[in-house]
Amino acid sequence: MTDFAVWAPAPAVVGLDVDGVSHPMTSAGGGWWRTTLEVAPDARYGYLIDDDPQVLPDPRSARQPDGVHARSALWDETSATWTDDDWAGRDVEGAVIYELHIGTFTAAGTFESAIEKLDHLVDLGVDFVELMPVNAFSGTHGWGYDGVLWYAVHEPYGGPDGLVRFVDACHGRGLGVLIDAVFNHLGPSGNYLPRFGPYLSETTNPWGNAVNIDGADSDEVRRYIIDCALRWMRVFHADGLRLDAVHALVDTTAIHILEELAAETDALAAQLGRPLALIAESDRNDPRIVSRREDGGYGITAQWDDDLHHAIHTAVSGERQGYYADFGSIATLATTLRDGFFHAGTYSSFRRRRHGRPLPTSMIPATRLLAYTCTHDQVGNRALGDRPSQNLTAGQLAVKAALVLFSPYTAMLFMGEEWGALTPFQFFTSHEDPQVARATAEGRKAEFAEHGWDADDIPDPQDPATFQRSKLDWQEVHGQGHLPLLGVYKSLIRLRAEADLADPWLGHLAVDYDEDNRWIAMRRGRLLLVCNLGETAVSVPVHGEPVLAWGSPAFENHTTQLPGQSFAVLRA
Repeated sequence: MTDFAVWAPAPAVVGLDVDGVSHPMTSAGGGWWRTTLEVAPDARYGYLIDDDPQVLPDPRSARQPDGVHARSALWDETSATWTDDDWAGRDVEGAVIYELHIGTFTAAGTFESAIEKLDHLVDLGVDFVELMPVNAFSGTHGWGYDGVLWYAVHEPYGGPDGLVRFVDACHGRGLGVLIDAVFNHLGPSGNYLPRFGPYLSETTNPWGNAVNIDGADSDEVRRYIIDCALRWMRVFHADGLRLDAVHALVDTTAIHILEELAAETDALAAQLGRPLALIAESDRNDPRIVSRREDGGYGITAQWDDDLHHAIHTAVSGERQGYYADFGSIATLATTLRDGFFHAGTYSSFRRRRHGRPLPTSMIPATRLLAYTCTHDQVGNRALGDRPSQNLTAGQLAVKAALVLFSPYTAMLFMGEEWGALTPFQFFTSHEDPQVARATAEGRKAEFAEHGWDADDIPDPQDPATFQRSKLDWQEVHGQGHLPLLGVYKSLIRLRAEADLADPWLGHLAVDYDEDNRWIAMRRGRLLLVCNLGETAVSVPVHGEPVLAWGSPAFENHTTQLPGQSFAVLRA
């Protein structure tokens, strides 16, 4: 017998459809409707609302074999085959994370094909794989942030069974798995939740209506979110979640939903006997997100730090447009490396107001902030989806990598950056609703046209070629133009095992620089990183035993001679 239950306080009557046969459901109070039936293990089912003949998918569906508009399918989580009983998990703080998109990581774009590339990641030396959203969304391909059935695993990737095999394969190779979860909005196509109950609020965010997490009847909506989050870690053995744009989670209650989720995640970790992590994406520069709950914070494990990205990227590349306007100098880079945030109660010209709050560096270790040279956002949300490797020299890419991987911050790479991939990562969609598809394409062109781009140059997100262009070309990995950069990434990641680089406290980090000569030096214990961000050779007044270098530097007379766009790691 199978128990069916759905929270649907909005309709007066709810029915269950199983393989085309309707069955009545009983109101169980609190907006819940229930019934128990004997059905096939893979039965297709959905719900009937009032007198509407349309069969709606289960809001907590595990499988959507025919897409998000069709019936749900039962999936027995107890039938999953796991071989990771010995997996004890690993700590995400101080780790190296590798962000990837299943659909473009390989030519086939599935969990199975991604498993074939895991040995590359092991050889690279990363600790965690972070999957861009794998929840069910409208169409066959997309970034995944327009999810509408958060509990279901996107079927074209391989569905729930494919995700089980992928996570199991990662754990078998010593790799942890993080899953990107989007709880701040729902996609524009296939969102039937408002038919069931008050899942959405009147508050809006950049993607439409926000989720109702603090209004009337929001308790069950919060439970819907938290149960989904915990399910990725309990049922699919994920080692944590990346939480998308938490600044768009509008919560005016006394216990913020992030705090509530963090507490329940810690309880689940204790129950499972392995560490679990929550990593927030937030643009607020608010230390409370990663502060301990006993110190008045939310207790989130770590958060993305775009200030670090902006400071590194602009200093190396010279770009200054948009939100890069306040960054670019070596002094700004030094400040951000030392303090974690650049905007810390300071004026942001892009926002035209004060922004952020100082990070209490004596209380919060640097490992609770993520540093990176690029992400899916910082590539895919450029007009053409171009990577730094398509615009910068190999030396500039190596310097950026050194600044991230030598730093005390938790590090993250975006798929392909380790060899300087030349394929773009563009914004792509496959919306089935013609109106949504047209609005998405036109909105994308209009957005960048306002910033001076020719609308005809903006890739059409609905064009299948945009998706195909964004797939990694694995033949590049062994090309002569890519092997040196791949080698330096491997060396820098191995270097993070040095005892001197295990110190997470920013108060112990020393940074020196010369704005005019465009060099910067970062000391951690007995190890010193010196980088020349300029095009011409410079003499840096430091000396030591060479450990790792890019660009053939010379060491003499208590100085280091650095060619343009190069770095060296020295041991005192």
